[in-house]
Amino acid sequence: MISKIERGESSPTAVVLGKLSAALELSVSELLAPPGTAGATAETPPDRAASGAGVVRRAADIPEWRDPGTGYLRRQVSTPRFPVAVTEVTLPPGATVPYPSGAYAFIAQLVWVLSGRLILTDGPTAHVLTPGDTFELGEPRPREFRNETAEDCRYLVVVTRKATP
Repeated sequence: MISKIERGESSPTAVVLGKLSAALELSVSELLAPPGTAGATAETPPDRAASGAGVVRRAADIPEWRDPGTGYLRRQVSTPRFPVAVTEVTLPPGATVPYPSGAYAFIAQLVWVLSGRLILTDGPTAHVLTPGDTFELGEPRPREFRNETAEDCRYLVVVTRKATP
C-alpha cells in the first residue's frame, strides 16, 4: 500500500495516514508535505525564504488533501519552515475520522473549532466542541473526530513536536 501511495497509484484514507504517521513518527502534515518544500512557495522562491524574508502564500497555493473515504479536507496553512504545523480541517456532515494513540506519541496538538460542531472522543470521553472552543490534547490515546450534524465543521489543528528524550 505504501508503495502504491508513493507512486501516486492510490490515495490513502485518513485512517491509513494516521497509522503511517504513528509508525513513522511523522505528523500527518509532514507525511503530506511535498518533498523539497521547506520554506518555498509559488510566490517566494527558496533563496528568499531561506534569507528570512516574510512569506506571502495565496489561498490558491495552499496545498489540500481530501480523504477519499469521508470527504475530510485538510488545508496546510503553514509552510514547513514555520515552527508549528497549522492545518485547517473541514469535516463534512456525517464524517468520522479515527486516529490511533501512536499518532500522538511525539507531538503536542491543539484543536480550535471555527464553525460547526465537533465531537472529539479522547480515549473513553467524548467532548462536544462548538465555535471558539479549543481542546489541547493530553497523553497519547486513541481519538476520533466526528461531525454528526448536517453542516460542515471547520477547525484548526496546531501541531508541534515534543522534545524526545
